[in-house]
Amino acid sequence: MKRYGYVRISSKDQNPERQVLAMKEQQIETKNIFLDKMSGKDFLRPQYLKLLKRLKKGDVIIIKSIDRLGRNYGEILEQWRKITKEIGAHIQVIDMPLLNTNYFHEDLTGIFISDLVLQILAYVAETERSFIKQRQAEGIQAAKQRGIRFGCKKLELPGNFEIYYEMWCEGKISLRKAARELDMNYTTFYRRCIEQKKRVEN
Repeated sequence: MKRYGYVRISSKDQNPERQVLAMKEQQIETKNIFLDKMSGKDFLRPQYLKLLKRLKKGDVIIIKSIDRLGRNYGEILEQWRKITKEIGAHIQVIDMPLLNTNYFHEDLTGIFISDLVLQILAYVAETERSFIKQRQAEGIQAAKQRGIRFGCKKLELPGNFEIYYEMWCEGKISLRKAARELDMNYTTFYRRCIEQKKRVEN
């Protein structure tokens, strides 16, 4: 039986030290700690996939918390099934021992309990996610009814924009020079010129 640690941080700006330290406290060798610096939205992660290939029956994957495995609980359930049922390995969750499929309950009843707890967690997480989306939608709708507008507020155009717009349309001045004269970013100037053209054509 081999014991592996899996660590995931969602971006390069986060520090994995806390998770790595937790793995070392579990006496996991550095060479057996797999680290991904990626989002948890799916399981297409290089180090996680490498770990799965190495995993054998009876081995143990140790994670700090269930959300380090992923954010999509539907996929977590599928990966959980693959690891524990297809491969026959175990999962140990440091922050929630009730989810462990080894050590604390090695019989079928124990595995059933850990699977059941995970199903409940998945249901709660998905329900909460739905509630959050619903509250966000309701909040946006209420704000719109109060006249609040969303999105970036457009900067006021310089008073002499029309002059330089006409000069640009007539080919008398370059895009960059017109933008420079107006103290505007040239991409912003171009975008506003296109908007102006559409208004004239309509």
